[in-house]
Amino acid sequence: MIFIKGRKIMRTRVHIIAPYESMTTIIEECIPLFPQLAIQYEVGDLMKGAELAAQAERNGAEIMISRGGTAQLIKEAVTIPVIDVQLSGYDMIRSLTLASQFNGQTAIVGFANITSGAQSIIDLMELPLKVYTIRSSEDVARLLLELKASGYRQIVGDVITVNTAKTYGMEGLLIQSGKESILRALEDAQLVYRYLSKNHAISVILNNLVTQEHPNLLVLNEESEVVFENLTDFEQNPLTDNHIYLTNTNLDFHQSQVQNVFIVDDYQLTVTAYETTLNNKTYKVYSLEKGQPYAFAQFGITAYTDISMEPIVAESPAMQAVLKNIRAVYENHEPIYLLGEADSGKSFLVKHIHQMYSSGGLMLQIELAQVPPGHLHKIPLSKVRNVEINHLEDGSKDEELISFIQTCLQRQIGVFILGEKGLNPNRTLDVELNTIIMPSLVDRQEDLAPLIQHFLSDYYQKYGTVAVKMKEDALQLIRNQVPYMTVNQLRHLIKQAALNEQDYVISAETLSHLLGEQPSSNTMKLSGTLKEIEKEIIQLVLHEENNNQSKAAERLGINRATLWRKLKE
Repeated sequence: MIFIKGRKIMRTRVHIIAPYESMTTIIEECIPLFPQLAIQYEVGDLMKGAELAAQAERNGAEIMISRGGTAQLIKEAVTIPVIDVQLSGYDMIRSLTLASQFNGQTAIVGFANITSGAQSIIDLMELPLKVYTIRSSEDVARLLLELKASGYRQIVGDVITVNTAKTYGMEGLLIQSGKESILRALEDAQLVYRYLSKNHAISVILNNLVTQEHPNLLVLNEESEVVFENLTDFEQNPLTDNHIYLTNTNLDFHQSQVQNVFIVDDYQLTVTAYETTLNNKTYKVYSLEKGQPYAFAQFGITAYTDISMEPIVAESPAMQAVLKNIRAVYENHEPIYLLGEADSGKSFLVKHIHQMYSSGGLMLQIELAQVPPGHLHKIPLSKVRNVEINHLEDGSKDEELISFIQTCLQRQIGVFILGEKGLNPNRTLDVELNTIIMPSLVDRQEDLAPLIQHFLSDYYQKYGTVAVKMKEDALQLIRNQVPYMTVNQLRHLIKQAALNEQDYVISAETLSHLLGEQPSSNTMKLSGTLKEIEKEIIQLVLHEENNNQSKAAERLGINRATLWRKLKE
């Protein structure tokens, strides 16, 4: 027994797979001679024996013992040491002497481990026996049929050979392993035990050290299969295939240790990963950390983690300038006020910046109008990399907001405030906001064709639509409508065109039908205040979506809470 800090290390577990039943009597005689080993045995030949061995390994066996062809198959089925019971000279002499007494032609049939020793003994003792060597178990049946046709009546060999001989009406004599052979195999197991016990103790110590430092650890192979798992804080592995894909992609890109944060159920899961190589094989090591519950969605706070990377279209000088300026301010850890009309892609741009430059972590989207007073400072920020703040004009008190922004900046968390109108000069936030104007679609003429192509590609993959291109005259129809459209409206228009077009190229005719059905600025009634016009648009979209608020909100590029609030105003 070995004790480490009060822990008892169990005896090394040896499992014997006996290819034939009579071997078990000898095994039982040998077991008491090896008190250091916890020995169990089962009977099974060839594939059955390999299946039993694999199950024994899953149940905790540390060393396997078997014989002949069964031992060879077990070596392929398990990852623990396999000791092959070698036939001794006594085993061969006993069996061959007995076989030579048979009144009829006798052949020794078996693998090389049997036949090589048998031939030497036959030559020395001048026994009237013939030796045949096989390479695989598939050779047995064919060879025995040939021997039977040649007049042989007795076959000496291993289990499969003897059983096949009996099937063909021939005598079968099994070469059995005597006590000395079983003892020698168990002595070899004892030597392996001494080596394993020493390394087992070291492994336990190292395992304790690792699990104390990293209580939740996963090791994945090159196929992203889990080869080691120690999860203290989880009932089961919380990672999805998408979590693993995103982490591995991030790891491959950065070629160093990376950290990703995901929202799982109601808590945040932090995954720290790095890559290592052993014996020319690559492994990925994941350390998992279970964070505090993150239940703030009902207060207008949404956490994003596995944001899918989408290409941002920036062919136009206006968008190129915006990206350049945002990156410059962002890298200096200064807050950004992103000003632009609704549906101009401001929020998408923030997600793009988060995915490109935050190296994982959370992004929070905060709807100030829905956040109760005093809740901003209750948000856990340990894993947050960026925050997007919406509806500054409707939100919480300036003092609380200022304090929250300052806390974020102190932690070098990116702060993006999104608005549709310039900041009130009479409103003092005591925070220097860098205003960057998001260009409207009319200022992004160079982006129009790439945007359309991106949308078409998306719908082709998502819905299996036919159209993959747009004709020039159809594109011109859209250019004419651009002054009255937002990016989200353009996306919706292309979606309808892709769903309705039967050809590979969207025609001007298809687009004309759709544009004729859509309200445009020269057919819409523009009387009344801005809010009244906005409400009229919302009612129109709701009518077209059969009063489905989720679809209407998606089409308008706002969330359901904002839609509901605007309808109540």
